[in-house]
Amino acid sequence: MSNKYKVGKLNQLIRGWINYFKIGSMKNICGKLDRNIRYRLRMCIWKQWKTPKNRAKNLIKLGLPKWAAWRTAYIRGYAKVCRCWDVQQAISNKRLAQFGLISMLDYYTEKCATC
Repeated sequence: MSNKYKVGKLNQLIRGWINYFKIGSMKNICGKLDRNIRYRLRMCIWKQWKTPKNRAKNLIKLGLPKWAAWRTAYIRGYAKVCRCWDVQQAISNKRLAQFGLISMLDYYTEKCATC
């Protein structure tokens, strides 16, 4: 499944969920879920890059210095590396938003009348 498809399905789910539960007070929950969604999407991207060579190459393309990209590319464990500062800077929230992912918290504050 491509990342574009995943983001499209996530956006549908986020919009539907917020529109259904918008009368509730869930600002904190939206923030926590937003962080978790971005973390899991970074993990999917990292898994698609497969080899350390490709990971380093893609991190360099995203603006990370060479030494940091190679250091990060050889970290073992998906959860550990996706919480790493280097990956969070390379695949930032802004970059994910440019890719099409909507922020759950922003959409909730836009739709909610009692926030």
